[in-house]
Amino acid sequence: MRTCGVLLPVASLPSKYGIGTFSKEAYEFIDQLWKAGQNYWQILPLGPTGYGDSPYQSFSAFAGNPYFIDLDQLKEEGLLTEEECQEADCGQNPEEISYEAVYQTRFQVLRKAYDRLKRLEKEENEAGKSLKEKFEEELSPETIDYCFYAAVKKAFGEKSWSQWDEDIKLRKPEAVARYQKELEDEICFYEFQQVTFLKQWKALKEYAHSKDIQIIGDIPIYVAFDSADSWAHPELFQFDEECQPVAVAGCPPDAFSATGQLWGNPLYRWDYHKKTGFSWWMKRIRFSFELYDMVRVDHFRGFDQYYAIPFGETTAIHGAWEDGPGIAIFEKIKEVFGKVNIIAEDLGFLTPSVLKLLEDTGFPGMKVLEFAFQAGEESSYLPYLYKQNCVVYTGTHDNDTVVGWYRSLSPEDKKFVNDYMGIHDLDKENLYTSCAAPEVTEKTRWEKELSWEVIRLALASTADLAVIPMQDYLGLGTEARINMPSTLGGNWTWRMEKGQFDEETVKRLKRMTWLYERFPREVEKKIK
Repeated sequence: MRTCGVLLPVASLPSKYGIGTFSKEAYEFIDQLWKAGQNYWQILPLGPTGYGDSPYQSFSAFAGNPYFIDLDQLKEEGLLTEEECQEADCGQNPEEISYEAVYQTRFQVLRKAYDRLKRLEKEENEAGKSLKEKFEEELSPETIDYCFYAAVKKAFGEKSWSQWDEDIKLRKPEAVARYQKELEDEICFYEFQQVTFLKQWKALKEYAHSKDIQIIGDIPIYVAFDSADSWAHPELFQFDEECQPVAVAGCPPDAFSATGQLWGNPLYRWDYHKKTGFSWWMKRIRFSFELYDMVRVDHFRGFDQYYAIPFGETTAIHGAWEDGPGIAIFEKIKEVFGKVNIIAEDLGFLTPSVLKLLEDTGFPGMKVLEFAFQAGEESSYLPYLYKQNCVVYTGTHDNDTVVGWYRSLSPEDKKFVNDYMGIHDLDKENLYTSCAAPEVTEKTRWEKELSWEVIRLALASTADLAVIPMQDYLGLGTEARINMPSTLGGNWTWRMEKGQFDEETVKRLKRMTWLYERFPREVEKKIK
């Protein structure tokens, strides 16, 4: 069945607390998706973030970001007061997330909620299970590991685990026992965060299901070096005896980067994973499908071959390609879970072996329209070349918006876009060739219409699923870009303003979805 969805990170939702949360605004957004005839809401990874604020550099593959906890729900449960919630109000700029402000306020307020819960539990249940015991009944061992790691990390002034005292850095049993005892309350505080996160997220997900909306999540292929995963399980990674990486992940030099991309993530010991039946990966897949209905697997190529850069290199120039697990890991996933809904992020240069791996798995790959239009060059991203088993995007979280992308094109590429889509009638006074200020009314109107025409191209394609970033429906420019790869600072900050996704846009989206039969007629009757 032909379907359609919208890409919007949870963090980008409107909120009075400075960052999107599982709040009433999230529920209202789901209502809007339903009214617009959408079947999917795609988000970014939900894990806790650290330096750089990237959801692809999380402190754990088995934990949720406490920033997304809705404070108003805690107030309704009697765990916070209105005044305490106001203390966390750092949403002075509705268009941008200030992670520093969120970091400085959010944990303080959550701590007050936790302390109040402790007092209530003590009054009501003196002889029963401890709060910590109750929390750990609801959490996986891997999530509990994260809570322990987070508490120890705080005790060491938020330093990376590689800079902790040797005994706890190497998880010597006596050190583990000592820190667990000394930091018991702090560990319990992090467990409170995770239990609350899961409770609120599952409620939101269930509400989405009641509106026939499925959640598309994201699995980064790698974990961060400074994470509970690499600290708790060094045997999974290419580490030396001192738990330092032997090699790290990245991408080689190409036409876009003369020195390549040095990501710095630890690489897996795939031989060890194979010997254990990919046990850790099966736990990760299980946790991911508890959070999401469909999962986008980031950097799919890395399962065929991965680029290994010697640790200590300052660029990605001197790396080498090494063999990944190949089809074996996906056969194991199928054996354990049966058929799973996975999208393979297969962007970039693809070798014949990667293409064969994609074919053998049967997973849909990704087609990005912004990659399609280079005058005089062949492109597999032009819609007439698509197979049905794929997912089409105008752009992803790593791309500019359609408007920003179009502004940056050469005159030759702009002409190719216009010729392909037949939009010469919009070419009034050559407005599209200039990068004039966005306040130019006529230019802004034209660019928004251009964005809708590119969306039309995606929805009209043969791809089974079309997913469009929210910014493109709003006709926004580069100021609304989510991420600029290989840069640090200024990323992951865009927020949608309250009221931006208005009734007119919802109706227009619904109409276009219906025109290209991505909107089941029986659903239309329900919405009416």
